[in-house]
Amino acid sequence: MLATTPTYQITWEKLPDDFVLPDDPVDNINQPTLAAALTESLQLAGKLPETALTTTNYGICATLNGKFVVKAPDWAYIPHITVKRSEVERSYTPRLQGEIPALVLEFLSETEGGEYSIKETYPPGKFFYYEQILQIPSYGIFDLETGTLELYCLGENKRYKLESANEEGRFWLPEMQLFLGVWQGKRDNRDGYWLRWWDLDENLLLWGTERVEQEQQRAERLAAQLRAAGIEPEE
Repeated sequence: MLATTPTYQITWEKLPDDFVLPDDPVDNINQPTLAAALTESLQLAGKLPETALTTTNYGICATLNGKFVVKAPDWAYIPHITVKRSEVERSYTPRLQGEIPALVLEFLSETEGGEYSIKETYPPGKFFYYEQILQIPSYGIFDLETGTLELYCLGENKRYKLESANEEGRFWLPEMQLFLGVWQGKRDNRDGYWLRWWDLDENLLLWGTERVEQEQQRAERLAAQLRAAGIEPEE
């Protein structure tokens, strides 16, 4: 499968088995936790189809002018893959193995990661790669320390445009039919800013621990109502 532009040629090829993937350390200890939380709430809410794929620090590939390019966003959502999962254990090539990711997220850290790089020469910068090569509909950059989320969406001119959040500070993602926004609180012994999902009716997609707590509260209210009616609830 082939696509061309005036300045470079893009092909979609499977990464060779002997290709050495970068083994860079995670920039921040909190990044895997944030990524896991995003996936967990999608899965529990039934928003993660069997053919969908969420990835964390996982290579998304393209071939630019005959050279393989691999970028590993901190989190990505791929709506549909067309191959067996065993075929994408090491990396994923859009168009060849399934759809283009609907969303990629980068978590800022103290280490300069080039999240805003528009470098066109090989190897291309992340911003340029997501916008011009992969043409991912939505690209989010999240600052864990300040809780600032920037969301860039492809416009009609195939360029990223910085989106404005709604009154609640959330962004609507049409490809996922969900809102993405910032939430402050505690999970996994980390008290800080998190990225969370809300559905069309502005209902927060809960984590597993929140679901358990919600059920406990519901049971306690029911028990209190029964006692008020003179009925002792069964243990």
